[in-house]
Amino acid sequence: MNSERRQTRSRTLGKRASEVIPGGVNSNVRLGGPRVFFAKGKGARLWDVDGNEYIDYLLGQGPNLLGHAPDDVHTRVMDATAKGMIYGAQHPQEVDAAEAVLDTLQWADQVRFGVSGTESVQAALRLARASTGRQKFIRFEGHYHGWLDNVLAQFGDDGMKPASAGQVGEYLDDGIALRWNDADAVRQVLELRSREIAAIITEPMMLNAGAILPENGFLEELRAMCDEYGVILIFDEVITGFRISLGGAVERFGVTPDLAVYGKAIAGGWPVSVLAGRRDLMERFGTGEVNHSGTFNGSVMASAAVLATLERLNSEMPYDAMEAHGQLLMSAIREASDVYSLGLHVQGIGMGFHVSFGVSDPIRSYRDLRQTDAARYSVLAGMLFEQGIFVSQRGVWYVSSAHGSNEADEASHRIRLACKAMAQEES
Repeated sequence: MNSERRQTRSRTLGKRASEVIPGGVNSNVRLGGPRVFFAKGKGARLWDVDGNEYIDYLLGQGPNLLGHAPDDVHTRVMDATAKGMIYGAQHPQEVDAAEAVLDTLQWADQVRFGVSGTESVQAALRLARASTGRQKFIRFEGHYHGWLDNVLAQFGDDGMKPASAGQVGEYLDDGIALRWNDADAVRQVLELRSREIAAIITEPMMLNAGAILPENGFLEELRAMCDEYGVILIFDEVITGFRISLGGAVERFGVTPDLAVYGKAIAGGWPVSVLAGRRDLMERFGTGEVNHSGTFNGSVMASAAVLATLERLNSEMPYDAMEAHGQLLMSAIREASDVYSLGLHVQGIGMGFHVSFGVSDPIRSYRDLRQTDAARYSVLAGMLFEQGIFVSQRGVWYVSSAHGSNEADEASHRIRLACKAMAQEES
């Protein structure tokens, strides 16, 4: 790949899209990325409409854990939907899918299916409020829990503020934002305000931004404090679930929440979310006391995709190979950075890691992440794109089970070329 890649058809489509779709994109997350239009994805690779090929480490922002277009998942979905898609009633595969999720997770008693992580987070918060009779919740700076008014926030030196025009600012008042990995701050708030606090919601590993692992004892302390003060512990595993291990954060870190939200990787690329939890909490949906609704919840295609994906993950157990691939990739990035004196910082785990400029020490919180040079990384992402590596503009790299030795070798070469090009541009 080189800097003279053809983008003729993508540019034409971009002009058409800008006329009929605001900003030419259907998610604001995509506003900052390259205006490329993809024609095909298979395994670990993408091809755009101009025929350019890419090794994909963005993976649709994480859902494509099995790579693009996994044949077994799509065959199961097509076979199932040939008989129907949305019944407005129950069907056998949603029961099979629920049992498969519970058998895989090993900690939860019941599940409810949704379509997006955003909506399942809201269901979890509603359930926590109903169960405790309290309204507020503790959250952490830089954690993402969806785009709705009560959770979408920007974090600065002066605290938490709405992140969008038109957002109702006071809806954020129910959230108390604290620094990640600071258990003392959590305890101080609970000691003063526990009678107001229904839940603590957290990404168990801060993978949406910074690939920040929980420090030793942090999640354990959250669990203990929730038990002490009667607070519901919610893990937002929309990104980490089924990615960082088969059982997600519960398996990897050994801490069990009361409720957890899963999405992205659970269905091999299909739009599915899951709220899982303790029976005494979840049954409040079943009695009708707490409302949780959705026309597409537990659809035939969603259930089939979940079943096929979990069967594949349970049979193949790809996690060691994903971890190894990611570690090779991180080493390649560090080596190329050293050769061309770029000063890149790389941290995380093989299945998901973060690359940035401007820091040398481990990033422990969102405040540390804010010190990185995001603009400079965006330039590097563009250089990688020109060499045929597709990555997020935010520095997060995802690995799939479809990434193998060929991708590792080719990616290492392309990374070196991109770093060389950036060093030349900056010299």
